[in-house]
Amino acid sequence: MIRQSTIAAIRFGYGLSPTQPAPQGAEDILQALAGPDVAAGQYPVGGTRTWFALARGYREASKAARANEAGGKEAQDRARNDMVQSYRSGMVAQLQRAVQSADGFRERLQAFWVDHFTVTAKRGFDLTAPNAFAEDAIRPHLTGSFAQMLRAATTHPAMLAYLDQSHSIGPDSRAAKRRKVGLNENLGRELLELHTVGVSSAYTQHDVRQMAKLLTGLGFNYRTGFVFHPAWAEPGAELVLGKRYGGEEPARLKDIYAALDDIAVKPATAQHIAHKLAVHFVSDTPDPALVAHVADAFQRSQGDLPTVYAALLEHPAAWTPQFTKARQPWDYIAAALRALGTPPDQLAGLSTKKIGFTLLGPMRLMGQRFQRPSGPNGWPEDAAAWITPQGLASRIHWAMTVRRVHGAALPDPRSFVHTALADAADDTLLTAARRAESRREGVGLILASATFNRR
Repeated sequence: MIRQSTIAAIRFGYGLSPTQPAPQGAEDILQALAGPDVAAGQYPVGGTRTWFALARGYREASKAARANEAGGKEAQDRARNDMVQSYRSGMVAQLQRAVQSADGFRERLQAFWVDHFTVTAKRGFDLTAPNAFAEDAIRPHLTGSFAQMLRAATTHPAMLAYLDQSHSIGPDSRAAKRRKVGLNENLGRELLELHTVGVSSAYTQHDVRQMAKLLTGLGFNYRTGFVFHPAWAEPGAELVLGKRYGGEEPARLKDIYAALDDIAVKPATAQHIAHKLAVHFVSDTPDPALVAHVADAFQRSQGDLPTVYAALLEHPAAWTPQFTKARQPWDYIAAALRALGTPPDQLAGLSTKKIGFTLLGPMRLMGQRFQRPSGPNGWPEDAAAWITPQGLASRIHWAMTVRRVHGAALPDPRSFVHTALADAADDTLLTAARRAESRREGVGLILASATFNRR
């Protein structure tokens, strides 16, 4: 029988570690989450201010380069390099958190919510926007309410840029008479379809369009950040999911917040979020009783996230000993380096080139480009999307060459199999570890095994 501590580390964190004790169960997991966010302080990631400063620097340098100003091209190259370095150092810091933190559930939750509220960088000078979004819109609200997180995610400049909301203007607004842009429904649609009530709920295209009109006025600039423009807002009240919002002149941001707060606690939202949490953490086909239990906790608590997490962790279906979820490439690399005990200084010391060669490049070959899912619905959850011939071949190759990123000597496979999987290691894998002809081969076999690739 697999111990609860093994399940806790693998299913609800980034796996077992030789330097961090495994949580013994739900109580340990929730106690760590209720404590201070230690990892964020130890491994900082640039937020919105960093993104804006880098974007401004690049845009100004690019303008000088286009004007053929002296030193303009060199300044543009430096600005681009600064962005790339910030982007990659942010990736490494997030990896360090996953590898080193004793609070693995917090790191997994950040990854879950960042995927739920997907944003990507559509323009080169917005390269670090997803890092900023994760740090400022998601992480501070992991232990708050869903309504708070929804407000922060919806109005963050990275979301407004990604879904073109900063260019959406009410068709009958004062600004529409001066600007040749119109209504954009992207954010209104994704807000209902993906972020809250879900595609299977009873909203209509009319609700989408009304939501889009209500959201007009949201914008940002690279100096002051988020801005609400009343002159951009569609005049009159909007009817969204049967309730009217707005209608005042000038338009008010608090009407948008009121709609978000109402939608955040709807039963359909509770069901949608509960199902996604169960799918992400437990099974591609979760027990309906587990989903119902989490949805009920969501509704009773009005979306209080610690209460929702506690409901997920207290249900027996969350602790089945079968690991059926496929580790996505980011999860897989983080879990492997965590199992090896790769020290933080080793990861921090990787050059920009080596980060690309040993981390970003292999992730891409495994099927996952860092912070670049193909659409606003994020990464697929089903195992079949990740366990593919090319993906497996890339995992095997990375596992066999893991020392390039780990840096230090590899452990004895006979002990490493227990460090990495504890009592989840089956007899076949234990035998393979004993019979390995070298440490490289043995560690590679363990990391490439079906058991290690599941959570």
